[in-house]
Amino acid sequence: MQEPGDRPRGGTPRPAIPHAITRTDTGLEVEWSPGEPAVVMPARALRLACPCASCREEMTGRRLLDPASVPQDVAPQALELVGGYGLRIRWSDGHGTGIYTFETLRRWGGTPPDPDA
Repeated sequence: MQEPGDRPRGGTPRPAIPHAITRTDTGLEVEWSPGEPAVVMPARALRLACPCASCREEMTGRRLLDPASVPQDVAPQALELVGGYGLRIRWSDGHGTGIYTFETLRRWGGTPPDPDA
């Protein structure tokens, strides 16, 4: 079975496009292929991994966001598709400028990495 992003025979890589995304109070549930179990992505980990320029230093990727400033119960309030490649999440803490590409979400699996670890 091919995964999103795999190369079909004789072709270019298939984009990592989710089949379904469900917003919950505790994060996102991403179903990459029909019938496969959804991957659960915790809200706070996603918020701390925000890729926008106010949360990450543009050239190095170093986190600028102070983790102590993000509430433990931060939740996604709204999801917005960005083109055919990503997702903007409006957070309960008022933030909403980061674009999470589907490719990056797929690579992270269930938990975004801690860039400071």
